[in-house]
Amino acid sequence: MSEKFGISMTPMREALLRLVVEKAMVIDGRGTVIVPELTLAQLLEIRAIRMDLEGNSAASAARHATSEEVDHLESLQERISICHASKRFEDAVHLNTEFHLALCSAGHLPITREIVEGLWVRCGPILSHLYDAGVPADWDPHPHIRIIEALRRGDENAARGGIQYDIEMGGRGLLDYVRKG
Repeated sequence: MSEKFGISMTPMREALLRLVVEKAMVIDGRGTVIVPELTLAQLLEIRAIRMDLEGNSAASAARHATSEEVDHLESLQERISICHASKRFEDAVHLNTEFHLALCSAGHLPITREIVEGLWVRCGPILSHLYDAGVPADWDPHPHIRIIEALRRGDENAARGGIQYDIEMGGRGLLDYVRKG
């Protein structure tokens, strides 16, 4: 693997072990690092934790986010909308992840953001299935737009509710994929 990526063994080994620590990869009985299959129970637990932590971050962002941070979230959402319109869902997945982590950063809760990032890493292998059914038809306006508006108003409850709705309803494609597993 290190040859494929053009880096030496030690940094590659360290990177793989970091992914094992983050639970994004596991070491099997033969000592081989592999991507684990996420179970439905694990995904539901991760979703519940994310709803709590990202909800708290969104509420905190409503109190503490700078106008530059909110503008950055708005810019990310505009790019997500362009990806949705052109059905570039792979790009939308990356931007969606960036939006969620930027929202956590805007809450100025660095430990929470670090934990949330670890949860996103654990879901990494299945994130490509986020848009298997396309963009939900009932997302007008998109939950991210509602969150941005709530941040601009300083409305903690609306920001919390917006991200929780986004996680619950936006993650349906992931749940469907794991259920079919």
